[in-house]
Amino acid sequence: MSMSTAPRRTPLPVVLAGGRGHGRHHLKNIRRLQDRGLVRLVGVCEPRRLTDQELDGFEAPRQSADFAALLESTGAAVAVVSTPIHTHTELALLAAERGVHILLEKPPAPSFAEFRRMADGVTAAGVACQIGFQTLGSGAVPAIRALIAEGAIGEVLGVGAAGAWVREEAYYHRAPWAGRRRLDGAEVIDGALTNPLAHAVSTALAIDGSIGVDDTAEIETELFRAYDIEADDTSCVRITTARGSRVTVAATLCAERSAEAYVVVHGERGRITCWFNRDRVLLERSGHEDVETVFGRTDLLENLVEHVTAGAPLLAPPESSGAFMRVVEAIRTSPDPAELPPGSWQVATDGGAAADGGARRRVVPGIDALVAESAETLSLYSELGAPWALTTRVVGA
Repeated sequence: MSMSTAPRRTPLPVVLAGGRGHGRHHLKNIRRLQDRGLVRLVGVCEPRRLTDQELDGFEAPRQSADFAALLESTGAAVAVVSTPIHTHTELALLAAERGVHILLEKPPAPSFAEFRRMADGVTAAGVACQIGFQTLGSGAVPAIRALIAEGAIGEVLGVGAAGAWVREEAYYHRAPWAGRRRLDGAEVIDGALTNPLAHAVSTALAIDGSIGVDDTAEIETELFRAYDIEADDTSCVRITTARGSRVTVAATLCAERSAEAYVVVHGERGRITCWFNRDRVLLERSGHEDVETVFGRTDLLENLVEHVTAGAPLLAPPESSGAFMRVVEAIRTSPDPAELPPGSWQVATDGGAAADGGARRRVVPGIDALVAESAETLSLYSELGAPWALTTRVVGA
């Protein structure tokens, strides 16, 4: 008796652009998928070569600072782009022009025009592009959408999101573009809502069902900074969608203590809270027991490989970031973030005195509660009475 076996898949050759910083997470994930026989790392694009220790587990992939030449010399089928924000469009287009499929780290671009140029170029080249919003691979988002559709919490009154994180001063010294709105004439827009807490914006919009470029009607922004940077580190945004729903996202990198970011859906008969970094969902309804569920998540690079090799639908194509990029554009075209006045922030040291190696950071007293109240009431900071926010409200398109 003969036994049939599934044909062995040839691993897709992958080039990684940006192997340090967040790129280390991509290296770890590529190693995981390589161990499963789905991909093989054939090249790394970095200004400085990665060491053997950094490439532990890989068999000497080619290294070059010339991304285009590296793609051509390795015969790459997939490029993972994890480089500074203002380089995303050009690198994605270099890959697309060579027929290479792309996993592009979030945010996909620093402006709506650059995003449109990238997305149109990818479409014209006929390659697949996945944007690195990992929560769009979570089973939590479609599950929440299903609960809303079946009326589990009645009519939806709005969606709020909250992110209160801690970032030390060193965070803004890690790279020349960190905390910048522009660099050497190029747009960067490395603010709290557009980069570190971009997942809060993207997930809230996805849960609301408003992800397309035409799904936003009005965007209100309030942008502030405690750190000595160009971009915002404490900000909030309220999106009125094309169908009239409201989505509010409040964020800070100057929290009193770091907390897990979340999205909450307010309904007339209950609420659904999603701690999206852990795919955890809590359904609360009067007259019912609370129901908590932890969902699985599909890795976006693995999904891209399945799309290329077996036709699986992409979970985070560029069109799923259209509304998010409208928010980025509203932030980009807003006045530069307002500097928080003296006395509204403090310096804290974690792990000992700064002179002894303790990590210095800036803290806005009361901001943790303010971020949570914004998500709870769908209000902007100025509407909640924050004295430093009363004169800076801007309405974008």
